[in-house]
Amino acid sequence: MPTYHIYVIELSKKVYTENKRFREANPQFNGVLECLYVGMTSKTPKERFKQHKTGYINKKGHKLSSSIVKRYGSYLRPSLYIHIQPILSRADALKMEETLALELRRKRYAVWFN
Repeated sequence: MPTYHIYVIELSKKVYTENKRFREANPQFNGVLECLYVGMTSKTPKERFKQHKTGYINKKGHKLSSSIVKRYGSYLRPSLYIHIQPILSRADALKMEETLALELRRKRYAVWFN
């Protein structure tokens, strides 16, 4: 049975000025803290980051990388997710992804998640 990992990627602040959907999703952003992407994966966070940056497409031809991360992703931010243990169910991992993303938004980061 796979385990799932939550991860956080720091994005260039250009995403806030250049991407209207990102900006609209983050009205709380004060411009001081970072722009972030929160995701979950059955791979290691490092492997998943690499997939985002290379535009990963699976065997069925489905694009499995975020265009926001591909264009604006800078590096992983383990200090923001290392405290989260691997999760056994995909449904629980999706809930944790959202929980962490909303927690970071409450702290006034600008955050994108799926």
